[in-house]
Amino acid sequence: MTNKIQANYSNNTEANPKSGFQTAVIANCILNAPLMLLSIIGNALVLVAILRTPSTRSPSVIFLCNLAVTDFLVGLVVQPTYIAEQIARTVPTLSEAVGAMGFAMCGVSLWTITAITVDRFLALHYHSQYPNLMTTSRAIYTIVTLWCNITLFSFSILWSRRIYYFLTAFCITICLLVCLICFIKIYQIVRRHQLQIHVQQQAVENSTDAKNHHIRQSTRSAKNIFIYFLAMILCYSPFSIVVIISGFTGVDFKVLQTFPFTVVLMNSSINPFLYCWRMTELRTAVFKTMKLFSCRQTDERALT
Repeated sequence: MTNKIQANYSNNTEANPKSGFQTAVIANCILNAPLMLLSIIGNALVLVAILRTPSTRSPSVIFLCNLAVTDFLVGLVVQPTYIAEQIARTVPTLSEAVGAMGFAMCGVSLWTITAITVDRFLALHYHSQYPNLMTTSRAIYTIVTLWCNITLFSFSILWSRRIYYFLTAFCITICLLVCLICFIKIYQIVRRHQLQIHVQQQAVENSTDAKNHHIRQSTRSAKNIFIYFLAMILCYSPFSIVVIISGFTGVDFKVLQTFPFTVVLMNSSINPFLYCWRMTELRTAVFKTMKLFSCRQTDERALT
C-alpha cells in the first residue's frame, strides 16, 4: 500500500511540471501571434512610407529602413517558425532553424541599432565633414557587411550550441558597450554645444546659425536613438542573462529561454511605434500611406 502511494505521488510530481510547461508553451504561442501581426503590419507601413517619401532618404534613414526590414522578417519568418517549433518540440532541425534565423534577424537588428548610434555620434562629432564621411553608398556597404557576417555567425548553432551561446553573448555585449560609449560621448558633445549656443544667443539675440540648426537636429536624432536603445536593452536583457549562463555552464536552459526569447522578438513589434512617435516626418508619411490604402480599399468595395 505504501509503495502504491509513493508511486502515485511520484507520478503526480512528474505530471504536474509537464502540465505546467505545456501551459507555458501554449501561453507563449498565444502571445507571439498578435506580436507577429504587429511586427509585419507596423514595419511594412514604415517601409512603404519611406519608399514613397524621397525626402526622408538619407544614410541614417537607410539604417532605419534596414532595421524595419529585419523586424519585418522577424514577424514574417522567425515568429511563425518559432511558434511551430514550440508546438512540435520534438524536431531538432526546426529548433536549429529557429536558433539560426533568430540569431541572424535579431543580430542584424541589434548591430543596426549600434550602427545608427555610431552614425549619430559621427554626425555630432564631425558635423561639418559628416556629409562626406557618411554617404549613402557607405551606409549600404555597412548594411551588406552586417548581413553577411551575422548570417555566417548564425550557422554556428549547427557546429556547437555552446559556441552559439558564446557568440550571442559576445555580440550583445559588444553592441551594448559600443552604444553606451557613443551615448556618453554624445551627451558630452551636446552639453558643450548647448553651452556654446547659449553664449551665442546672449551675444546676438535671435541669432539662427546653420551650424546651431544642424546641431539641434543631430541632438534630437540622438535622443530618438537613445529611446530605441533603451527599448532594446529592456527586450534583450532577460535573454542575454540566460544565454550567458548557458554559455559558461554548458547547460541548455531551453525552458528558461522560452519567454525571454519572446521578449526579444517583441522588440520588432515595438520599434515601428517608436519610429512614428519620435519622427514627425515619418509619422506623417505613415498616416498618408494608411489613408491611401484605406481609400483604395473603399474604391475596390464600391466597384464590386
